[in-house]
Amino acid sequence: MPDTLSSKQTIVETAQRLVEKGYLMATGGNLSLRVTGQEAFAVTPSNYDYNKMTAADVCILDFNLSLLEGHLKPSVEAAMHAAIYQVRPDVNAIIHTHQAYASALTLIKAPIPALFDEQARFLGRSVEIIPYAPSGTGFLKNTVAKHVKNHNNAFMMQNHGALVFGHDMERAIHNVEILEKCALAYLLALCTERPVSKIPLAVREIAFAKLRGDQRKAEKGLPVKGGE
Repeated sequence: MPDTLSSKQTIVETAQRLVEKGYLMATGGNLSLRVTGQEAFAVTPSNYDYNKMTAADVCILDFNLSLLEGHLKPSVEAAMHAAIYQVRPDVNAIIHTHQAYASALTLIKAPIPALFDEQARFLGRSVEIIPYAPSGTGFLKNTVAKHVKNHNNAFMMQNHGALVFGHDMERAIHNVEILEKCALAYLLALCTERPVSKIPLAVREIAFAKLRGDQRKAEKGLPVKGGE
């Protein structure tokens, strides 16, 4: 097993950054990071204060959910994270939040169409709603694994929250922020009861093709540029 300390430290630093930014609150949400070259990942522990968390508290699991390192119970959503890594080899970081504006859209089952160039470039063709399934269940794991195969990098789970991916943790953090910007803008636009414009289809497809190029590089372990 390779040295996993840096992965654990990244989890802690990211969780605390997301708390500061208001995307993680209390003990809600969870995040993980693929262990390079291994069928394993680092994941936040269950029901644990992010501001008190240290690297020693982070769990290392294999894809069968066997605990390889750590002394705490892993997140109840660990199986969901493992399933995503198995069906999406381009994904190396996963962030699940209960961020307010994206969560609001899950309550009205309102997927976000391609509203902005940046959205299509980094999140995908749209931000879809994954149908409801109870937290921490095999039903949720299987439902999520089925819906994330379309190569989008952001989803909204009905009556639950947001699910965001990246080829690395820094990109996943940025994608969380892009999603919340798009969710807020879309909610405000819906409130006007006027037609909501979208970017041209050709532009959306060009942007999505660039995203897919990044994902193919990530699958091969090649460096991915930060983009805009």
